Amino acid sequence: MSFINEDFMLSNEAARQLYHEGAEKMPIIDYHCHLIPQMIAENHQFADITELWLGGDHYKWRAMRGNGVDEEYITGGKSSWEKFSKWAETVPYTMRNPLYHWTHLELKRVFGIDSLLSPATARDIFEECNAKLATEEFRGQALIRRFNVEVVCTTDDPADDLRYHKAIAEKPFGVKVIPAWRPDKAMAIENPESYKAYLEKLGEAAGMEIRTYSDLIEALGKRHEFFESMGCKLSDHGLETFYASDYTDSEIEAIFAKVLSGKNADAEELDKFRSACLHDFAVMDAEAGWAQQFHIGAIRNNNTRMFNLLGPDTGYDAIHDVQCAAAGHRFFDRLTLEGKLAKTILYCLNPKDNEVLMTMAYTFNDGTVPGKMQFGSGWWFLDQEDGMRKQMNALSALGLLTRFVGMLTDSRSFVSYPRHEYFRRILCSVLGEDIEKGKLPASEMDFIRKVVEDISYNNARNYFNF
Repeated sequence: MSFINEDFMLSNEAARQLYHEGAEKMPIIDYHCHLIPQMIAENHQFADITELWLGGDHYKWRAMRGNGVDEEYITGGKSSWEKFSKWAETVPYTMRNPLYHWTHLELKRVFGIDSLLSPATARDIFEECNAKLATEEFRGQALIRRFNVEVVCTTDDPADDLRYHKAIAEKPFGVKVIPAWRPDKAMAIENPESYKAYLEKLGEAAGMEIRTYSDLIEALGKRHEFFESMGCKLSDHGLETFYASDYTDSEIEAIFAKVLSGKNADAEELDKFRSACLHDFAVMDAEAGWAQQFHIGAIRNNNTRMFNLLGPDTGYDAIHDVQCAAAGHRFFDRLTLEGKLAKTILYCLNPKDNEVLMTMAYTFNDGTVPGKMQFGSGWWFLDQEDGMRKQMNALSALGLLTRFVGMLTDSRSFVSYPRHEYFRRILCSVLGEDIEKGKLPASEMDFIRKVVEDISYNNARNYFNF
């Protein structure tokens, strides 16, 4: 029997029944990813498996560095085969890391390859994958279609012109591709020079000059409306923590003017400015009827030497240790008092915050929408079995697992969709184990199967209303 078999990760008969009769058949709504819209629009053809797998995957890069692989074989100038061979050498050493499972799921589901990747099999797998990637059936759009994906939400800056989303809409390929609003740069005043350059770009996109904070919000409002006209229904925010300091309009205008003059804001001013921005962003989403997502707790670009060499998003980020409860509750309380609280999904990167964000979300549910305030899936370093189980347990113990909108890829890879399968198999095992232990009634198998189908697909479809 091959390693990736039909009952992979399914721990008992109830789990197998739930997966094969429920989750397996459900389509995918990928409501948060980092696929590049240009690559989708142009139906990108990958040069080889090295580009597809290693071109921008910092999960793999971190593992290779940990296995003693020189940077020349990771982001450097070595050939595709040399880089792939080093990944093949690393894979056996990733046992018990999710990369081991993901690698072999992708080989099986994308390329139909049952062999385990190792130095002994590397050349044959490299050549077989490359031969298939040279065909039409393995171009970007076909890779998305093969996983029964209905909707993909990319991650897009307010200043983006969305030309590639327009191109996709004009020449559809069977999967709806929608922009998602990521306004992080609009509040990033830490570097005045780069911030001024961003404001010029944003102002050009909005057709106006941005001289004041009020201008900034007006420009963002125009872009928000444009994004909505392109089908956007949700925002996403990557934050160290929540921001909810007290401030006045005059203070925010003064901070904005200070930064535009080229001066650095101090720590208190940074916090006030971020608080104002985050509140105004949330109000825009509520008034448009969008959902909003908050990813809390990454500490980024921690290796200065490698940041100077390679730049951001190259595998040198980590889990932060922040205190987010007090500010988060103040933030959502203000929105609730103003009647401006949108549907919201909260994600944490530090598992110590699972119960914190779970109880925060349910403090502000108001009965208007099932699961209006959500505790989101295991994210980034936590989208592995242990992280998923802990997230599901916190959600189950303190809220309603049954209303959960399920998994997302949060990925730049066109072949990361087996992670949805991975999640669904783990979900079915969690529920199947409870049935086996008598914690859930076997007599309710039909309802539990419906819960699995809802978490896999139906809840997201109803929640986002794509």
